[in-house]
Amino acid sequence: MSQLTIKLSEEKVKKIQEIAQNLGLSTEELLEVKINDWLTETQPDFSQAANYVLEKNSELYKRLS
Repeated sequence: MSQLTIKLSEEKVKKIQEIAQNLGLSTEELLEVKINDWLTETQPDFSQAANYVLEKNSELYKRLS
């Protein structure tokens, strides 16, 4: 498993720690869960949005070609 180091403001670190504590998780567990959510949900959302835009503008694209 790889490690990643990022710089965050003290305010952000404290907020993340508070959220983790309220959920009964460690800071690392919370961040891992949220990153996993982001990685699994972002791609379908992007594809869905891209398809919507392409379909919505298909007539315009036909006229421009």
